[in-house]
Amino acid sequence: MRNVSEIIEQYLKNILHLSDEGIVDIQRNDLADQFDCVPSQINYVISTRFTLEKGYVVESKRGGGGYIRIQKIELNAHGSVLDLIFKTISTEIDQGTSEGLLYQLEESGYVTSREAALMKAAISRDVLLLKLPIRDEIRAKILKAMLISLLNK
Repeated sequence: MRNVSEIIEQYLKNILHLSDEGIVDIQRNDLADQFDCVPSQINYVISTRFTLEKGYVVESKRGGGGYIRIQKIELNAHGSVLDLIFKTISTEIDQGTSEGLLYQLEESGYVTSREAALMKAAISRDVLLLKLPIRDEIRAKILKAMLISLLNK
């Protein structure tokens, strides 16, 4: 059985998918009431599952009438994908950010689930048994090389 976080995540992704603009405004307390959970559970889902690395921009307005706006960033041009790669990876990248980037590229159809799984395995901290920051620098070089090679096919 799926946990509440997964259910909330799927719900938000579904309403984003149904939105013409790829934007959804939510009331945190209303959503918490709907899923019979505490508002901090909504914060947790949004902050961990709707990150920039995963292809989302989140903004919030506090106070009366406040809202949380979630926007899906669409990667629709080869150049924008390469821009995302170079902007996200830079000279070093941690494991969480690299997995988020791979998730976004897989969701957008730029890499297959098999390609993403292979890359995740190759850049895992369990494989790159090096001390920081060298591990993140090596991970960045490997990931960038693999993605450029795949996307230029």
